Amino acid sequence: MYKKSPKFIIRCDSNNQDFVELIRQLDIELGERYGTLQSSYGQYNLIPYIDTVVVGYVCGTPAGCGCFKKCSEKTVEIKRMYVKSEYRRKGIAVGILSELEKWAFELRFSKAILETGIKQPEAIGLYLKNGYLRIDNYGQYKGMQTSICFEKDLVF
Repeated sequence: MYKKSPKFIIRCDSNNQDFVELIRQLDIELGERYGTLQSSYGQYNLIPYIDTVVVGYVCGTPAGCGCFKKCSEKTVEIKRMYVKSEYRRKGIAVGILSELEKWAFELRFSKAILETGIKQPEAIGLYLKNGYLRIDNYGQYKGMQTSICFEKDLVF
């Protein structure tokens, strides 16, 4: 997508102020959905600095974001996917996810994994519709009943 269109996506890093604000809003929403349970996930959502961030815009307004981090030589983990409620069901999340996958593939990664929660049906639907397959919970999410994990082979 291009900056001159009503919807566009930029690549940036976690110092981008629009990303910082979107993540603040994401954390508020997750707190509302999961209550005190969300605090047990907080340690896994910290992003002190990451250089693989995308932010989606609609008419110049930050609408959503996501990022990924390296897990292994071939695998990235998609993190902090979020679209403001007023921009949902407009293709923003699909665009962000697609841009993250493309960027990871350009960096020679061949697989993406991610975790989402059982109280996020729109996220679960997004991942299933975009070719992600449910897998056993990995790493820090093993044994967490409120987590659902997915993976996708990256091919372009």
